[in-house]
Amino acid sequence: MPRLSSLALARATLDRATERRRDPEWVAQRWADPRARVLVLVDGKAPVTDDGTALVYASPADLDETGKQPDECYFLGLEDDGTPYFAVSIPGRADVDVDSGDATRAGLREAGGTLSDRDAGVFVHAMALVNWHAAHPCCSRCGTPTLSTDGGHVRRCPSCGAQHFPRTDPAIIVLVTDDADRCLLGRQPSWPVGRFSTLAGFVEPGEPLEHAVAREVREETGIDVVDPEYAGSQPWPFPSSLMLGFFARATSTQIKVDEEEIAEAMWLSREDLRAKVDSGELLLPGAVSIARRLIETWYGEQLPGSW
Repeated sequence: MPRLSSLALARATLDRATERRRDPEWVAQRWADPRARVLVLVDGKAPVTDDGTALVYASPADLDETGKQPDECYFLGLEDDGTPYFAVSIPGRADVDVDSGDATRAGLREAGGTLSDRDAGVFVHAMALVNWHAAHPCCSRCGTPTLSTDGGHVRRCPSCGAQHFPRTDPAIIVLVTDDADRCLLGRQPSWPVGRFSTLAGFVEPGEPLEHAVAREVREETGIDVVDPEYAGSQPWPFPSSLMLGFFARATSTQIKVDEEEIAEAMWLSREDLRAKVDSGELLLPGAVSIARRLIETWYGEQLPGSW
């Protein structure tokens, strides 16, 4: 199989300035820059233009007329011209003024596929940091509330001195095909009837990615696979995953679902897939997902319909 084309959530253009963001004075100067742009997230949603093609940014003055930098303010990076980008999450402040007209709020799943490379990268980065900070306010060693440092990319414990870094949970996602070039799709028990996707699961500690592919497919469907071929990756900050896409070849075809992770699974030829999609019998993953790109790469072109 060929490598995947550019993924909707795997795009980013900002320089993260990793070395420089360790200096709090430098970060404060970027916040004070009149060009500074701030993405204000409220309950995981960001302001977007009415057509959904661009994020709408606030300025630091919109958040505090004195220009004070919030304690929980996350530096995202610099544009080529030096314009700094930040993210903040302010519950209950959905009415924060923005500087470029009317905007509606949308989640990453809804807006990610239509945003520019810069804005898609900003949204993914912001969501990942906001989710991590919200879930890890205290030191895992001693329980003391921690402080955000390094532009929001480290939390430091003032009691024991431990440093805590944002976590990323690797997960494999795989499109399995058989000798007849059919693809294997499955449905989770929590999904409505007709909603199917590729198989996926988290990588276990100390486990190679190739082993994770084979284990997850076998556990969920009873199918044995070989020759896992890496296809591409996509950040998936719901809350903190990195999806690692693969194609793999089945050496068996008898399906036996585990009934816990997967309620039903089926083999589909291209003709079967298209007929079921066209009739509405089969719902495919959303266009923003790596699962959709895996399926369409195997199919050979874009498909209609999505969750």
